[in-house]
Amino acid sequence: MPTRNAVRLLIADDDPNALAAYELFFDAHGYETRTTGDGAKALAAYFAWRPDAVVLDIQMPGLDGHAVAREIRRLQSAPAPMLVAVTALTSPSEHAESIRSGFDHHFVKPADLPAVLAAIAARVGPGATDDS
Repeated sequence: MPTRNAVRLLIADDDPNALAAYELFFDAHGYETRTTGDGAKALAAYFAWRPDAVVLDIQMPGLDGHAVAREIRRLQSAPAPMLVAVTALTSPSEHAESIRSGFDHHFVKPADLPAVLAAIAARVGPGATDDS
């Protein structure tokens, strides 16, 4: 259950089952999540909500995840959100394209959600800025 100071996490994937699983997982770890099923809606949700981190599928209807990431990075928001690709694209060139598009991480489906959580938490997650 999210706390009052929960990290805001936007998740976009056109697979409703994956989206539901991600939402349950991150909500259970204290994140405040919002979800959407396509890239254009993800970009609109980003503008409206300004989350701390964004998890994006790459192959989505409308705008793909790379286009969404490039647009978010073009805005040069401060602080910059963490961008995480979770995708079926596996080749080294596809991974490199994710990084060029502005993603901080590129995970391949089926993603190891604890590893995704650890990557997000290391930068923006609960306790990420604690010195304890």
